[in-house]
Amino acid sequence: MLRTLLRGMRPVPALLILLGVLLTAALGVWQYQRAQMRLARQAQIEQAERAPVITLGAQSYRLADVANRRVRVTGRFLQNRVVYLDNRPRNELPGFYVVMALQISPNQVVLVNRGWLPRDLRDRTSIMPYATPAGDVTIEGLAQPDPSRAFELGHGGSAPGLSIRQNLDVADYARETSLPLQPFVIMQTNDTGDHLLRDWPAPASGADRNYGYMAQWFGMSLILALLGLRLAYRRGRRLGAATDNFKRA
Repeated sequence: MLRTLLRGMRPVPALLILLGVLLTAALGVWQYQRAQMRLARQAQIEQAERAPVITLGAQSYRLADVANRRVRVTGRFLQNRVVYLDNRPRNELPGFYVVMALQISPNQVVLVNRGWLPRDLRDRTSIMPYATPAGDVTIEGLAQPDPSRAFELGHGGSAPGLSIRQNLDVADYARETSLPLQPFVIMQTNDTGDHLLRDWPAPASGADRNYGYMAQWFGMSLILALLGLRLAYRRGRRLGAATDNFKRA
């Protein structure tokens, strides 16, 4: 059988098939490595969430110092600094995320994603009533780089000045409002009597998608290898039969 395979191989097609096998196999290995990186990052996030709560004071913090950590802060909500993030469905119902600025001190403000608010089905621009605590309030939650990010074509749906937006970037909002914002958002988890819903979805690592791509690339590599061997074997048999016929003649 080996002799038949070697007889049927042609240098150029064999080289092309070998390159295809190696390339698709390398892409499979790359996707495996990507999956491992995502799992490691997810493990770091979960470890950070289990760490002790950070009580935020009036000083500035770096995102790296508090990212994915549980935090606690006391301040006063600025009700005139609120953005409603659109297209945030919950249980197939349309709604908004309510993102409001919380003043910690005269020189420190942090954005808080307070929770989910259902949309008025009769008028998508109408905001359903919800309660906002008056005076100082203590907020607990997870520090995240942004309040939530949804797919968006262009940036027209997140233009400055809009109260209802698709997405909200902390740095852009700080420039827009001149607020001294901390470089992160608190995803509120404690109840402050506002009737907003805060069952935040657990962040997915995305490793399953990489494993799916890995299987596809390894499958393509195997198919190319089997196809090349089959073609070489069939050609080798034809050449062998032709040689035998020639010898008998």
